Amino acid sequence: MPLYDLSGKNKYYTLYSGIRQDILRGKFAPGQRLPSKRALAADLGVSVVTVQLAYEQLLAEGYVCSRERSGYFVERVTPAPAPQAQALYVEPEEKEAEAYKLDLVKGYSPAELFPFSVWTKLTRAVLADCGEHLLERVPCDGDRELKREIAAYLYRARGIDADPRYIVVGAGAEYLYGQIVQLLGRDKLFAVENPGYGKISATYGLYGAKVYPIEVIERGICLGQLQNSDCNVLHISPAHQFPTGVVTPAFERMRIIDWARQRDGLIIEDDYDSEFRLFGKPLHSLYSLCPERVIYMNTFSKTLAPSMRMGYMLLPPALYDRFIKVFASTANVVPLFEQKTLAAMLRGGYFERHVGRLKNYYRGVRRKLLEKLQILKTYCRIYDSGSGLHVLAHFPNAQSDDQIKARAKSMGIRVKCLSDYLVAPMSGITGYVVVNYSGIRPKQLDELEISLD
Repeated sequence: MPLYDLSGKNKYYTLYSGIRQDILRGKFAPGQRLPSKRALAADLGVSVVTVQLAYEQLLAEGYVCSRERSGYFVERVTPAPAPQAQALYVEPEEKEAEAYKLDLVKGYSPAELFPFSVWTKLTRAVLADCGEHLLERVPCDGDRELKREIAAYLYRARGIDADPRYIVVGAGAEYLYGQIVQLLGRDKLFAVENPGYGKISATYGLYGAKVYPIEVIERGICLGQLQNSDCNVLHISPAHQFPTGVVTPAFERMRIIDWARQRDGLIIEDDYDSEFRLFGKPLHSLYSLCPERVIYMNTFSKTLAPSMRMGYMLLPPALYDRFIKVFASTANVVPLFEQKTLAAMLRGGYFERHVGRLKNYYRGVRRKLLEKLQILKTYCRIYDSGSGLHVLAHFPNAQSDDQIKARAKSMGIRVKCLSDYLVAPMSGITGYVVVNYSGIRPKQLDELEISLD
């Protein structure tokens, strides 16, 4: 019988674990008799009770059997496989990004920009003010207080005169996309921008909806393709399309609204980065032009943090009534505690001050980035609308997108091209690099060396 170290606490459990491991490793043969309780207790210098408890635990779990007047015998147990080293799982993109000096793909702000002190203060205040109310079930469309504050914010920041009743709070963009599919029906054909944000079409497909890619050109989506399709829902980012950066002009917006009226269709206006128009006032929303045909949606992922899964959509009144009928029996999945804290942040003006600081920060990052790109001015053209946190760089003489990415990688820079965001094949987009600077720190740009050799 092996000698087990029982010098620590919980001696019986240590003995049980030792014998169990030896049985699993095959050190005890099936049918082998274990030492008597008294003999093993004497060998190990412990009480008989300690050994008895260990044997009883092994008996209860089926590792041994007991025969009257004979003692305990090892049962036939399949030996455990030899232990293998377990590697820590890392998301493929995160693992890849670690190898670069500068990541121009990551789409969220550095952690140090999050307003920790403000959030901490507000969470304490919410706990003190709301108490047991925070444990209550949240209505399917969200907390009334947060809906009121979002409506007031939309009026101040975007000029949208929203009725708070028709606002729905959800756990981020993808969650809201899924609710839209359930609300409108899987028989609808969803038009999506191409190239575009891949999670949009992927999420619609996950919920059983069919998508139809519409090419993005200089003035936004190709309206001719939309009109010639059978689509009755259009998902669009007219203020700043990702990844092209195209801003849809006013006359094109009116044509899109005319399409929705003629088709008896709906427009999903994804205003994902409206807070980051770094120069000038935010553009007029499609919802303001046609509230009966537009679902307006946004999230707090870019302004606060991607881990804070909070977003919202503003529905046409008739569609909101249908939402309540469809989801009335469900509870809102965003914790009431977080909704109350965000409401306090909006009500107290903390959120807008935070966004103001972010915009100042990104103006500085953008300025440094464009200065760095000046060295490439004879090789590329920069397309920058002043909106959002990415620009487009076109290298007309590049042999391929793979060549561009390989050259950037040799300098420690991670980039993606427009071709990486295609929903369906499209010609004429080779040589365009999406320069996403939302995750950059100024120090990284100061230390960056761009070489043309």
